Amino acid sequence: MTRLTVAQALVHALAAQYSERDGIRQRLIPGVWGIFGHGNVAGLGQALEEYGNALGLPTYRGQNEQGMVHTAVAYARHRNRLSTFACTASVGPGSTNMLTGAALATVNRLPVLLLPSDHFASRIPDPVLQGLEHPSEHDLSVNDCFRPVSRFYSRISRPEQLLAALPEALRVLTDPAETGAVVLSLPEDVQAESYDWPDAFLAERVWRVRRPPPEAELVQEVAALIHSARRPLIVAGGGVIYSGAETVLADFARRFGIPLAESQAGKGALPWNHPQNVGPIGSAGGLAANRLAQGADLILAVGTRLGDFVTASHSAFQHPGVRVVGLNVVAMDAAKLSALSLVADARAGLSALERALGDWAGTGAAYRAEITALRGEWDRAVDEARLDTGSLPPAQGAVIGAVNDSVGPHATVVCAAGSLPGDLLRLWRPEDPKAYHVEYGYSCMGYEVAAGLGVALAEPLRRVVVMVGDGSYLMMNSEIVTAVAENVNLTVVLVDNRAFMSIRGLQIECGSPSFNNELRHRDRVSGRTDGPVVQLDFVRHASGMGAQAVQVGTLAELRSALGHAAAGGVHVIVVPVNLRERVPGFESWWDVPIAAVSGQPEIQVARQEYEQKQQKQVRYFPPTTASKETK
Repeated sequence: MTRLTVAQALVHALAAQYSERDGIRQRLIPGVWGIFGHGNVAGLGQALEEYGNALGLPTYRGQNEQGMVHTAVAYARHRNRLSTFACTASVGPGSTNMLTGAALATVNRLPVLLLPSDHFASRIPDPVLQGLEHPSEHDLSVNDCFRPVSRFYSRISRPEQLLAALPEALRVLTDPAETGAVVLSLPEDVQAESYDWPDAFLAERVWRVRRPPPEAELVQEVAALIHSARRPLIVAGGGVIYSGAETVLADFARRFGIPLAESQAGKGALPWNHPQNVGPIGSAGGLAANRLAQGADLILAVGTRLGDFVTASHSAFQHPGVRVVGLNVVAMDAAKLSALSLVADARAGLSALERALGDWAGTGAAYRAEITALRGEWDRAVDEARLDTGSLPPAQGAVIGAVNDSVGPHATVVCAAGSLPGDLLRLWRPEDPKAYHVEYGYSCMGYEVAAGLGVALAEPLRRVVVMVGDGSYLMMNSEIVTAVAENVNLTVVLVDNRAFMSIRGLQIECGSPSFNNELRHRDRVSGRTDGPVVQLDFVRHASGMGAQAVQVGTLAELRSALGHAAAGGVHVIVVPVNLRERVPGFESWWDVPIAAVSGQPEIQVARQEYEQKQQKQVRYFPPTTASKETK
């Protein structure tokens, strides 16, 4: 037995945790992000100061609790969910600031360990500063808000509860099917209480991250469905990359002549120039993938949760007899669209399918020729959208092309919200599974800079470029200070289109005039926010946080600034873009309901068009089963 406080025991235990997959072992929790207040400074803060560095568990200081969770989540994604940070915050607002980060982690199936401080378990200081009082639930605290957005939650009200809660929390954290935000809520008095801890609890423990194999009978059924399909299509999601299944998938697609379409999380699973990669699919998709999806008679969804952007709000797959197979480690995701569920690790499942297909010759010559032709058409469309048209300021598509060409196909681009994610999905050309990092499960504004820091910490020698719109930058930019303090190399390309122009564009497409999305002064006469544009100096702002900052006006200046940033350090490059030249929609659709009643003629027209497009939505997918013939 070793006598330690609860916080000290937690620090010792976390420092001894490892993950292992395919014989490769690494620290599960390589460090702790913390912003300290009265709820954790004398508990977990004291434990980290006294023992953290000696145990190889350093503490990082963020500027915003939400930002430090984003950093931890981005780190975990870049490390294929095999390693993540813990995050601690003080009671009240410090802890609730982590809620958005928790939701983002859980939505995206990414692990993060959250250690929010809680009110006194003894209830003697009551009501406590920053505590929530409820008239009929005396044990309720603001930390109960974590329950619906987390995969695991436990309040440690007595020291001995940690003995059971911590192993269970770590089990969920390392389970590829269950992972997400894991929360241990720590009352501030309990953190400082002492207890005699079994030495085995503090000893090294290795968590083996499983690769569940598929059921043999189902593999044969799925192989028969693929064999009988005339126009199969693979949709690749993030599970492909987290599984490390890129090589197996590339061989599978090439060998059998099956085209592969990408989701946001799955982009990069195959290099953009792989002969079977037909580009992005769905609401932010491209010509090739969207056209092939329309006529596909079999969808093999690998490692994707088939969100509404991938399915174009259930309008992407129009074949009347389309069948869906879900290969996913998460049973819920494998069953989407009434799919035949092949619950397995992506790499294990694809390998089993390839063996089961045996010497099958693959798809027919006509289909392969169509794939090649559509790929060529799509590549030319991307070239055109990335083209320098000579306009000043340059178009956003041309800016993306210039950044991609300057940093290369192996640098990581980071983004999350606004018009950039859709444009990046269509136009960025990666040749590396870690070269594309766009968070689009939660599409959280403010994720970008903090996430770029996380990727830089996960792989210090990799070039990391954050592309962020000015609206998202204004929401959360403070982790630039942290990046400077941590001496990381990080380039931020701040695309200035004068506030929320992505949603302004959607607003206008829906028939409404621009309203409250542009960053303008309030007009004193009309009372509306349609006065002069608010003038901001992003260069001075970023420079004030310690970054090397510059504004560029041309693509040549942008390339020069990116070349200078390659020398290292934290750089912010501000590049205004024009609002006239936008990347086309490429025959895509997203269900955004239009007002059914309005006195504005433009909205009436938009509603009619909306109702017409709704007719293409598939309301119900019949369950996919193997036919008697395939059995």
